[in-house]
Amino acid sequence: MDTGDTAFMLVAAALVMFMTPGLALFYGGLVRSRNVLSTILQSFICLGMVSLIWVTYGYTLAFGTDVGGLIGNFEYLFLNGVGTEPGPYSDTIPHLLFVAFQLMFAVITAALITGAFAERIKFSAFLLFTFFWTTFIYLPVCHWVWGGGWIEMHGTLDFAGGTVIHINSAVAALAAAIIIGPRKGWGKEAMPPHNISMTVMGAGILWLGWFGFNAGSALAADGIAVNAFMTTQIAAGAAAFSWLLYEWKSHGKPTALGAASGAVAGLVAITPAAGFVSPMAAIAIGLVAGVICCMAIRLKARFGYDDALDVVAIHGVGGLWGALATGLFASLAINPDGANGLFYGNPGQLGIQLIDALAVIAFSLIGSLIILKLIDRFVGLRVSEEEEIQGLDLSQHSEVGYTL
Repeated sequence: MDTGDTAFMLVAAALVMFMTPGLALFYGGLVRSRNVLSTILQSFICLGMVSLIWVTYGYTLAFGTDVGGLIGNFEYLFLNGVGTEPGPYSDTIPHLLFVAFQLMFAVITAALITGAFAERIKFSAFLLFTFFWTTFIYLPVCHWVWGGGWIEMHGTLDFAGGTVIHINSAVAALAAAIIIGPRKGWGKEAMPPHNISMTVMGAGILWLGWFGFNAGSALAADGIAVNAFMTTQIAAGAAAFSWLLYEWKSHGKPTALGAASGAVAGLVAITPAAGFVSPMAAIAIGLVAGVICCMAIRLKARFGYDDALDVVAIHGVGGLWGALATGLFASLAINPDGANGLFYGNPGQLGIQLIDALAVIAFSLIGSLIILKLIDRFVGLRVSEEEEIQGLDLSQHSEVGYTL
């Protein structure tokens, strides 16, 4: 083991954990005041539920020895055989630390989906969805891409989770928005964020945590981690700036919400590429992400789905662009364990990135729709109209976010 790598990964895991409360604040500021606590709780409780799933059976299904390219075996059930000695995925950090680091990814992936059905889902239905989606969608996809499954064998590059986390969660968010339906009054009455300052603070926490998210995915305090750290910063800054400029030109005014959303879009887009592309490529990835994610927000009005907090536009479109951009800009000069992309003489990598992203989209969409339909049939997904008008803070939790 290496004590430097171990210390670095402890900090990285803590930073990724901190992203989930940051996401809670980011989402919490975007909803109306009567739903702020319920929205925050949906993210926060993922730290509890997903942790239990992960240490009992989740880790072994995601990272156990491959079975047919589809799922891991049960060798690490209840963390059997997992201790402080190095494990199969790193020979310089404790196996248990790798488990902890990957746990934080699973937590925030489930939390990301909540932005789509904010302000209208039953808390009981949310818990059931999180349990079944994590078990039957996240764990297989994680294994396919990172645990020795068929996508990893196919050659896809996903440094820190563009496909596993962002595309996967965004497709589930789209399914949820369609099945649950729009909020009461959506498209007819204004539903402005109640606290943009909270959202900007949440975006700042996410930005900080993303250094652990991306740089930590190197699993060592080395040059690849440094490159991932720098590309993360550059892409986020470029996307914040391009979103702001596009918004300014299109709508006449630059906004703090636009800058915060743009930063998150850039962070999403650089995630799969962070350890494979140069800092200059990160500028292009971020600039494009800011513009296309801002444009994508219009899709929900055009197609009639109420993705309340724009999970699809930011994480779906940004994640897909990031996966494809990896196939364009990846370079063996940056990471000899990766591959060259289109701009470095390997056009096939772009095709691999596209095919595997589409496969995850199809799997996550179909699986999420099935899970949502079953929950709706047996439990019901949506609160009553009266409860929605009252607000989920009171109707679901008997508390309020503010006493003024």
